[in-house]
Amino acid sequence: MQDTEAAGIAPLVSVIVPAYRVTESIAATLDSVLAQTFTDYEIIVVNDGSPDTEELESVLAPYRDRIVYLRQENQGLSGARNTGIRAARGKYIAPLDADDMWDPEHLAAQVAVLEAEPSIDFVYADARIFGDLPQAGKTVMDLCPSAGEVTFERLVARQCTVHVCVTVCRREALIRAGLFDPDLRRVEDIDMWLRISRQRHRIVYQRRVLGSYRRRAGSLSSDRVAMLEAFLTVLAKAASEPQLTAAQREAVAHQCAVERASLDLERGKRAFLAGDAEGAVRHLTQARAQRKSLKLAAVLMLLRVTPSFLRTLYQWRYRHVYSLKTQW
Repeated sequence: MQDTEAAGIAPLVSVIVPAYRVTESIAATLDSVLAQTFTDYEIIVVNDGSPDTEELESVLAPYRDRIVYLRQENQGLSGARNTGIRAARGKYIAPLDADDMWDPEHLAAQVAVLEAEPSIDFVYADARIFGDLPQAGKTVMDLCPSAGEVTFERLVARQCTVHVCVTVCRREALIRAGLFDPDLRRVEDIDMWLRISRQRHRIVYQRRVLGSYRRRAGSLSSDRVAMLEAFLTVLAKAASEPQLTAAQREAVAHQCAVERASLDLERGKRAFLAGDAEGAVRHLTQARAQRKSLKLAAVLMLLRVTPSFLRTLYQWRYRHVYSLKTQW
């Protein structure tokens, strides 16, 4: 990290690290930033009202001369990122969650793309998954690949996966988009990408693995029902925008139906595992109204006739063929 602050020179990149209950992981995250081959950056750590502030500040003590440390009342991930962006002096913003890490060449590779092509506002890459889930060792794109140019319609349809922690973007584009929505506690990044794409800012994918993304059981992203509910909230927000084109509005309406069916599937699965066969039948019947599937029809038949056999079958399937996108 160059000593630009003492010289009164703004860094090219501002790294924004929100911190909430991350005492065990934030040191490795900061070490990965300090190991970057690119050095013209500042690090802004935003303590978002973390209840373990004393322990957090003890962990941060060895880094205090190399970071900008801000404290605030809890505002959620969006609010913490926004605080960091407002305080940033860099031309580019590099968001990084405090339990994720970058490969040493991440900033160099991403900034090179932005510097070479002024029409590009955001560049994102791939990240390997690590943690205590079966997906460890795969990459984000192995599970949710990006296909084609990033557009509003492809973001809505989940055909492009912009992973926030391996993203570098122009600060002015984030400001023009209105920053992250503090009312959203999940999928706030997708909401941002949709607003950015509507303003015709270019988002491009650099097909390289440039970071490591931690996933753990019990995290915000591990609750499938809550994530689907949050995405539907984001789609409803997008649909309320009067500037949408007819094609964009049609894409949102179609995806709302798809996501509602997925939500009913997940709620049906949850009810089934809780022993509520009647609730499972109700939700899965609603899902089948949107998603015609012989497999789903068979599940409904077994639920009505022999739910105990279906439970045994499901438990076997979970043990032997579990995957991130397990569906009926």
